[in-house]
Amino acid sequence: MNRKEYNNSVDLYADGLYRFMLKSIGNENDAQDIVQDVFLKLWEKIDTVNAEKVKSYLFTAAYRTMLDRIKKMKPLSTETVAYTEPNHHEQYSDAGEILNKAVNNLPEKQRSAIRLRDYEGYSYQEIGEILKMKESQVKITIFRARKTLKNYIGSLEVLI
Repeated sequence: MNRKEYNNSVDLYADGLYRFMLKSIGNENDAQDIVQDVFLKLWEKIDTVNAEKVKSYLFTAAYRTMLDRIKKMKPLSTETVAYTEPNHHEQYSDAGEILNKAVNNLPEKQRSAIRLRDYEGYSYQEIGEILKMKESQVKITIFRARKTLKNYIGSLEVLI
């Protein structure tokens, strides 16, 4: 990879990478820091990264950096978290907010896979490269995430 290809990758992928990190981590400053760290890592490895695989490299590095950051922020706990069924007694019409809340309640792998597929439009193969999963595992993960989202949201009456 040369300088021109590096600059081109910044132009092509910085916005998408930032959106993915912002939706994943929920904090603008942390998302900006992660994107900056990832492009710094890319610059340091400019001679070893293939320009055709830079997209996969960037998203994989961002995902791993985000996981490292989360691990540092949260001390490991031996307690298990109990899942409670969502309760939708009040009427609310902001479907986007309800969907974002539902996505945020998904396990990390499912949340990342759904965001990469449905929000960013990546193929199953690209998601597999980013999340270090087989393509079939990606499809199963997304299927399970969508099923969980469907159960969370319930019927269309909740959204109206």
